Amino acid sequence: MSFGRPPSINVGFKVTPPDRGSFPLDHYGECSEKMKMYMACLKENGSTSTPCRHLSKDYLDCRMDKGLMERDEWKNLGLSNVDTKTKPSSEKPEAAPSGHNPPNQKQS
Repeated sequence: MSFGRPPSINVGFKVTPPDRGSFPLDHYGECSEKMKMYMACLKENGSTSTPCRHLSKDYLDCRMDKGLMERDEWKNLGLSNVDTKTKPSSEKPEAAPSGHNPPNQKQS
């Protein structure tokens, strides 16, 4: 026994890789801007992730590019059908009730 000092690491110590889904923290904030955009999107959408999937893909892509997680196929991450170039429109055009003109516009 070793009282007062750490046990020898040579005895029975086996190195194992981290569990799938665990990855290093972004200590240098390399992807923090993308993470903040994703979190803001979640907040705007009441924690519903569907409208924010394109931002999730951007964030994970940043992590993979910076070596903060192992590169994986998008289908394995559930994001194969998400296009990062176009984001879904969350704004719905407001339709004026029929026979009603918006303010500051004259009816002809």
